[in-house]
Amino acid sequence: MDDAEKRDTIENVTARIIAPRPDAPRSLVARVVAEEYDQLASSRIRTYIPTLIKHRARNRINTELTARHLDEP
Repeated sequence: MDDAEKRDTIENVTARIIAPRPDAPRSLVARVVAEEYDQLASSRIRTYIPTLIKHRARNRINTELTARHLDEP
């Protein structure tokens, strides 16, 4: 994938995750999505990469935000 396609994928997946979860910090979501993208970037079958990125990133973000809420007094 070229840089423009990578950037577009990260932006689109970030927006799809934030839409139902506006309490999630955009910087956190974008970072996690970019990390998940990088892990899947070399996959041979590319059709479902945005969907896989979304699911993996959403799971990580939910876990991290839940942990943050538990740490708050």
